[in-house]
Amino acid sequence: MSASARSSWLWIIAAFFVVAGANHFAHPAPYLSMMPSYLPWPDGLIWISGVAEIMGGLGLLLPPTRRFAAWGLIALLVAVFPANVNVALHGWPGVNLAPWILWLRLPFQPLFVWWIYRVGVSHAGGSRSGAGGQGCPVL
Repeated sequence: MSASARSSWLWIIAAFFVVAGANHFAHPAPYLSMMPSYLPWPDGLIWISGVAEIMGGLGLLLPPTRRFAAWGLIALLVAVFPANVNVALHGWPGVNLAPWILWLRLPFQPLFVWWIYRVGVSHAGGSRSGAGGQGCPVL
């Protein structure tokens, strides 16, 4: 992947996560309704995941934090996967989507993990830590 393509993908992923994270605060109801009932403190988990998405998205744009941000977003995607399974199994209250669409969302989670890994971890720069500004300078 060329440096310009990597840079473009980083901006796309970053924008996606910053907007999605901000949406946790602007419109929390859909996120609350998809939360599995066995998880404690739903409001706090929505807030934490929103902050994590915003910080992870912004972190992808900075070479010194890119690798850490990518791993953080990957961990976040793994952590929210149970909520997506919950929605596929029980429906998404307040959101009018066909059940097959809710199931179709699930395979996209590993695809997003791969996408973030590809542009944020495996191409984060010349050093193992991703520091030093090598690789794909974005800002």
